Amino acid sequence: MVGVLKALDSQTLPTPKQEEWKYTNLVRALSSELLAVRPQAVEERVIHRSRGQNGGQVEDIVWMGAAGAHQQPILRVTVEEGAELTLIERHTGQGAYWKNMVTEISVGKNARFHHIRLQEDSLEAVQTNLVRVTLERDAAYDCFSLNMGGKLTRHEIHAVINGPNADCRLNGLNLLGGAQHGDTTILIEHAAPNCTSYQFYRSLLDDTARGVFQGKVHVHQAAQKTDGYQLSNALLLSPTAEMDTKPELEIYADDVKCSHGATTGPLDEEPLFYLRSRGLSAAAARRLLVQAFVDEVLEKIPHDGAREEARGKAEAWLAMRLK
Repeated sequence: MVGVLKALDSQTLPTPKQEEWKYTNLVRALSSELLAVRPQAVEERVIHRSRGQNGGQVEDIVWMGAAGAHQQPILRVTVEEGAELTLIERHTGQGAYWKNMVTEISVGKNARFHHIRLQEDSLEAVQTNLVRVTLERDAAYDCFSLNMGGKLTRHEIHAVINGPNADCRLNGLNLLGGAQHGDTTILIEHAAPNCTSYQFYRSLLDDTARGVFQGKVHVHQAAQKTDGYQLSNALLLSPTAEMDTKPELEIYADDVKCSHGATTGPLDEEPLFYLRSRGLSAAAARRLLVQAFVDEVLEKIPHDGAREEARGKAEAWLAMRLK
C-alpha cells in the first residue's frame, strides 16, 4: 500500500509545488483508499452535430459518481461548420469517489456551442475536470458552470482560438460552504485576429470554504484586435472563508484591448446601511444583496430551463446559509 501511495504522489498527481496547482492540494484531498483503488475502465461519450444542423436541440448528460470508485469519464463533442448545440451536463453521486474527467470540444467554422454544467457531486467526492476547446473562424463557445458539490473540485479550461472573429465566453458561480475547496483554472490562447474572450466568475464562500480562480489570457503576436476580459468577484460570508485569485495577461500583440480584475471581501456596509434605512431588517437586507450578487451571473446562462434550474438550486443554498 505504501509503495502505491508513494508512486502516485511523486509521479502521477500534481502537487502545490507546481505553480498551476499552487492553491490546490489534490493528494491531501484524496483518501488512501481512493488513491489505492484501481481506476475503472474509461467511460466515453461522444456527441456529434453534423454540418448545418441547428435549432433547438438540447443534449442532456448525467455523470453519476459511485462510492469508492476512481472514475475516468471522457466526453468528446464536435460541432461541425454552421451547426449549433446546447449541452446540459449534470454531475451528482453518493459517498466518496474520484471523478477524473477529460472533455474534448471542437467548434467548427461559424458553429455555436452552448455548454452548461451543473455540478452537485457528493460532499465527500473529488472531481478533477480538464476541458480542452478549439474554436475555428467565426465560431462561438459559451460555458456556464454552477459549482456546488464536492469536497474538492478543479474545473480547468484550456481554450485555443484558431480562427478570426471567434468568440469564447466563460461564466460561473461557485457556492461553497463547510470545508469545500473549489478551483477554477482557465487558459485562453488567442492565436488569430479579431477575436473576443470573456471570463466572469462569482463565488460565495461560507464557513472555512476556499475558492480559487486562476484566469490567464495569452495573446499571440498574430492575434491583433483581440478583446479579452476577465473578472472574478468573491463574497465571503464567513471571516474564516478564503479566496485566492490570480488573473494574468500575457500579450505579444500591440493592438489589443484586454483587462482583468478581482475583488474579494464581505458585504459592503454602505448598501446594507442604505437598505436598513429604508426599513429592511439586517437579515433581509443581507439576503437581498447576496441574491443580486448571484442573479447577475446566473443571467449569463443561455438556456431558459437550465437558468431557472440553477436559480432554484442557488436559492435553496442561500436559504440554508442566510437565516
